[in-house]
Amino acid sequence: MLAIASAHAQSAIGIKVVQGDGAINSIRMKRGHDPVVQVLDATGEPLRNATVSFLLPATGASGTFGASGLSLTVQTDDRGMATGRGLIPNAIEGPFKIRVTASAHGDSATATIAQTNAEPVVKTAHSKWLVIAAVVGGAAVGGAVLAAKGGKSDTTAGGTTGGVTSSAGTIVPGTPSFGPPR
Repeated sequence: MLAIASAHAQSAIGIKVVQGDGAINSIRMKRGHDPVVQVLDATGEPLRNATVSFLLPATGASGTFGASGLSLTVQTDDRGMATGRGLIPNAIEGPFKIRVTASAHGDSATATIAQTNAEPVVKTAHSKWLVIAAVVGGAAVGGAVLAAKGGKSDTTAGGTTGGVTSSAGTIVPGTPSFGPPR
């Protein structure tokens, strides 16, 4: 994605977002995704030693660049790459945008990188017990069905003992009992 925006009608530089756009940061683990951009000249070649500033929102969902706070300024390397290292999300859930500004040789360009701070879903002891109860309940129902099929019935030569006959077998009225097959 090549985002070219500038105060000039046509900019001699552009910003390509390489990493971090659409990233989801973990509030609980305090792990953010470092934004990475590449600054290119008008011909599309990487621009080294361009100044790149990353700016986080002052309110709402946001973060910090460690000790640098809400903003971090770096120089591009020989490949025109710049990284906003050390992004730590704040404790507020939601989307936010990182404003990126690059400047070199009197020209500048801006881009935005969208990220989201989120609290990961944590399995609680309560949800664990619900799963256990569902498994135990399912086993009880399965046992009742097996016990019912294991009850006394006469299925020889069309005879039944007064129960209802279907293609699945015979259901005999009476008091169910649980135990091993007889």
